[in-house]
Amino acid sequence: MSAHRSYVRSLYKKALNTSLDWYPNRLQWRPVALQIRAEFEANRGESSPVRVQQLLRETEDALEEYRHPLPYKYMTAPGGTKYERNLWFEDNMTR
Repeated sequence: MSAHRSYVRSLYKKALNTSLDWYPNRLQWRPVALQIRAEFEANRGESSPVRVQQLLRETEDALEEYRHPLPYKYMTAPGGTKYERNLWFEDNMTR
């Protein structure tokens, strides 16, 4: 896989995660995810390197603009409210 492809995939994933921060309910989020997919698919066949770089820059700027001030984190993920809450219990269970 080329570096360009992996970069576009990471931008797509960032766009989905950013939109999920704004719409934590999956029923409300799904139409937004489909719109993001449609925008990426519309530019899939672009062959001009200058235009591709412009699209990537626009996408990066849009992601920065729409970044949520308090991104959603799973409770047990690092930075979540329950991260390592029961660490002492888990340590005792492995003995």
